[in-house]
Amino acid sequence: MLKNYATKEDFSLLAKKEPEKRLLLALPKKAGRGQGGRITVRHQGGGAKQLYRIIDFGQEKINIKGKVQALEYDPFRTAFIALIQYADGDKRYILAPSGLKIGDEIICQDLAELSSGNRMKLKNIQVGSLVYNIEIDPGRGGKLVKSAGTAAKVLAHEGKYTHLEMPSGEIRKSLQECFASLGTISRPEHKYMKLGKAGKSRYRGIRPSIRGTAMNAVDHPHGGGEGKTSTGLKYPKTPWGKPARGVFTRKRRWTNKFIIQRRKKK
Repeated sequence: MLKNYATKEDFSLLAKKEPEKRLLLALPKKAGRGQGGRITVRHQGGGAKQLYRIIDFGQEKINIKGKVQALEYDPFRTAFIALIQYADGDKRYILAPSGLKIGDEIICQDLAELSSGNRMKLKNIQVGSLVYNIEIDPGRGGKLVKSAGTAAKVLAHEGKYTHLEMPSGEIRKSLQECFASLGTISRPEHKYMKLGKAGKSRYRGIRPSIRGTAMNAVDHPHGGGEGKTSTGLKYPKTPWGKPARGVFTRKRRWTNKFIIQRRKKK
């Protein structure tokens, strides 16, 4: 029988220093509870203390060169982050792309060199390039493709839009005036990580989840019955009786008009 050993990651590239104090924020813990004190998100609570790193998703320092001072771990996200010191002396955190090293220079401008970490407008990025941290609205900062090891592919430029293939396989268009960063986000090995023990989930603020079939009938639509029985339903349901798995749950949003082709079902 194979044992689920914890996977060890190589953090040797990360700086052995304290994070920038000015770029830290203490967020109150919610433990999955809403304004009324009732649980609105299940299986959350506890966890190790964490300080939020303020990330510059828009990279507001346009036309100012910055140098990578350090690569750091961020407990609030899957990717690594990079501390950038700009020519005017200001320091900011950004999402670190793969291959970025201490001492490298980056810049955010309308038309920049095709180098990993540089940020430029979609209309100036070559077809076939990989991009991340993409804006939906010009000037509002990156909203798309921000998790470890992900990237979107520039497929075409048409009119005032650029067509992008998202990591999910969805094809959507984005205004060419939107900014995007070149490259692939760091830490691609994150998806292969195994925690190895239940305690590591608890450090992350994730509480145990109970199978619906193990509950009583009063507590879950899958519950009840003697011994290990089936759910007795044609399709699985949530604890509140709504269909689960394979059901379209995304609410109608104003961004739907930008979707050219939906992602394929697995």
